[in-house]
Amino acid sequence: MSIGLIALLDDVAALAKMAAASLDDVAGQAAKAGSKAAGVVIDDAAVTPRYVVGFAADRELPIVGRIAAGSLRNKLLFLLPGALALSALAPWAITPLLMLGGAYLCYEGTEKVYEALFPHQAHAHEDQLQAGTGHDRALEDRRVASAIKTDFILSAEIMAITLAAIPEGGFWTQAAVLAIVALGITVAVYGAVALIVKADDAGVALAGTTAPPPLGSLGRGIGRAVVKGMPVLLALLGIVGTAAMIWVGGGILIHGAETYGLTGPAHWIHDAAARVAALIPAAHGFVEWLVTAIASGLVGLVVGGLLIPLTSSVLVPAWQSLARLRQRTA
Repeated sequence: MSIGLIALLDDVAALAKMAAASLDDVAGQAAKAGSKAAGVVIDDAAVTPRYVVGFAADRELPIVGRIAAGSLRNKLLFLLPGALALSALAPWAITPLLMLGGAYLCYEGTEKVYEALFPHQAHAHEDQLQAGTGHDRALEDRRVASAIKTDFILSAEIMAITLAAIPEGGFWTQAAVLAIVALGITVAVYGAVALIVKADDAGVALAGTTAPPPLGSLGRGIGRAVVKGMPVLLALLGIVGTAAMIWVGGGILIHGAETYGLTGPAHWIHDAAARVAALIPAAHGFVEWLVTAIASGLVGLVVGGLLIPLTSSVLVPAWQSLARLRQRTA
């Protein structure tokens, strides 16, 4: 073998080692950034199952699949290039856009609370909103579209947290880390959601097993418990999902306001959480998070409560007028 060929192979090996080190670095950054977004990931997983409640069992996985595909499209086609572009060209625009998304989460979550407390008025409000769309879509399509819109806001928060957690580096490193986090989180969230919504089918299968005792008896008991418990679990997840939208939206608004110099609410919430957590040292971290979440949720409820009449009285009529104007000029 010639000396030139040996040198070439050495260069190739060196490049391969550099590439492997670079991949390890990207993977490490992705894992670290993804862990910082874990709170929003949990919220995303809690929000989604409520969108399949009430549908036939054979439609549950297709609906989850449609939402997962929309989520991945949100992250890879829109949010990833958008985050990179904003980071490079207009970093000042990231916070206002996140605050708009936070306000939307507050509005949607508070609307669910309003619907639970005042169902008749809430249905009238919902009818008014749907009247402005000009489309008579099926319930499933509306649910999927609503889920993908909500996912867009949560995914935007995940991508923003990820981008902020990436050390200063090259464009392609940032893009690779964002892509890995986007793909990994989507698979994890919607894989978990698919398992949750199909757990009742697994329970039915276990309850009907004909295996001999003692394993058969144990399986049938577990199956019956799963079948009876899943409606309760899904209802709880629906409540958690609604609460998650409100507290995440409120938290986004509080942190955004702090960025613009309105630090009072953030400092007050932090001090209150620290004082309460100090009273329970054994659960310090959980208590501090819980107090912060409750305070953020109260802010989210106030903002969402203000946005419901604003949407009905101002935004929807303006949208309807714009739609009529488009029809005249078409």
